[in-house]
Amino acid sequence: MAKLWAGRFGKETDLEVNDFNSSISFDCRLYKEDITGSMAHAAMLGKQGIIAKEESDKIIEGLKGILADIEAGKIHFSQDYEDIHMNVEQILTERIGDAGKRLHTARSRNDQVALDMRLYVKKEIVAIKKEIIDFMEALCESAKNNLETVMPGYTHLQRAQPVTFGHYMMAYANMMRRDVIRLENCLEGMDDMPLGSGALASTTYPIDRDFVRQQLGFARVTNNSLDGVSDRDYCVELTAALSILMMHLSRFSEEIISWCSWEFKFVELDDAFSTGSSIMPQKKNPDVCELVRGKTGRVYGDLFTLLTMLKGIPLAYNKDMQEDKEAVFDAIDTVKQCLRVLTPMFSTMQILKDNMKKAALKGFINATDCADYLTKKGMPFRDAYKTVGQLVAQCVREDKSLADLTLEEYKTHSDAFENDVYEAIDLKTCVRGRKVIGGPAPEEVTRQILVIEKFVSEHETV
Repeated sequence: MAKLWAGRFGKETDLEVNDFNSSISFDCRLYKEDITGSMAHAAMLGKQGIIAKEESDKIIEGLKGILADIEAGKIHFSQDYEDIHMNVEQILTERIGDAGKRLHTARSRNDQVALDMRLYVKKEIVAIKKEIIDFMEALCESAKNNLETVMPGYTHLQRAQPVTFGHYMMAYANMMRRDVIRLENCLEGMDDMPLGSGALASTTYPIDRDFVRQQLGFARVTNNSLDGVSDRDYCVELTAALSILMMHLSRFSEEIISWCSWEFKFVELDDAFSTGSSIMPQKKNPDVCELVRGKTGRVYGDLFTLLTMLKGIPLAYNKDMQEDKEAVFDAIDTVKQCLRVLTPMFSTMQILKDNMKKAALKGFINATDCADYLTKKGMPFRDAYKTVGQLVAQCVREDKSLADLTLEEYKTHSDAFENDVYEAIDLKTCVRGRKVIGGPAPEEVTRQILVIEKFVSEHETV
């Protein structure tokens, strides 16, 4: 099968090289972007009189037919034509004759693939944003239902201070908010149309790049043809943003894995989102969360593939850059798959409020509030800290909680203690008193929810 560059070569490409060089097995997913870009290019060629208007119209109609047939499953791409660009051009030429050969006028595969990738990434950023927004909505809904569900907050995986499940969920909602912003920043920064850069040095044809830009919905055209064909910064930015997103999902998954264990038993996963054991009938495994945690490393690998691939190549286009596609595709697919299964898993998860409360009653997580009680009575905080530390040591020795101590026992450590200490160290009091912006008090968490819901309404995508 003759290649499009056959005029320069006297031999057929070695079969192993042909397979090694081919990208159609994975870049076939760019068919819509490739055809959309080609239609805009053909329209511009006709408008500018670079090719006849009749041929331009014929090319566009032919491309529309190819797109319809691909989406109907009627077209099989050939390995002989290496990539999606050559496959589409070959099919077009077979269908409309010599007019199809004019499509590539004033264009190179270098700026063509640069265009296709930008169109594809723009589309996928919008799709991923929607998945994140859906997850944020689920987090907000859970937070609303658990404004007073007291649970232990942790540092060093040790019980630290009382919070609520709603407060906990809003921490993850804020992480997701930053993920959306990172993706939007990536989208804004990459919104440059590269077609017209040619192979590396633009073209001598009187093309209208701004017309193509408008047809394809870009904000700008690229400012330099060398950079236009060789820039893959946006691929790195995307996979970096997706890596951070996956890090957040992995942390969330780790929480769920711990919480659904018998050691915590704070949550119960729905049967539809759990698996069992082949030999242990009692097991109910959080495989969804474990897979999310594992797939995070996969997306990190995609990021490092791109960074490593790009770090040593000179301007302009080099075949190394073909490796961008599989890394970007894999990162996108992995993130979307994780979000699509994690959101319904979370939404159907049962919150075991009594178990959370029981855990919160242990571990002296109201010790800071007890110290604050003494401080408000006039004792310096460092003295209050020491006094409560001695109380905790006594409780540990006697297997008691701070609430179990009598007032007489309190007074052996300080006369500042009165009956109101029991109200001060009650867990609900501890939570409700933390009304500082960002705190776990129910009215404050309600404010946080409203902030996230406003963000969601302003950033929702259709």
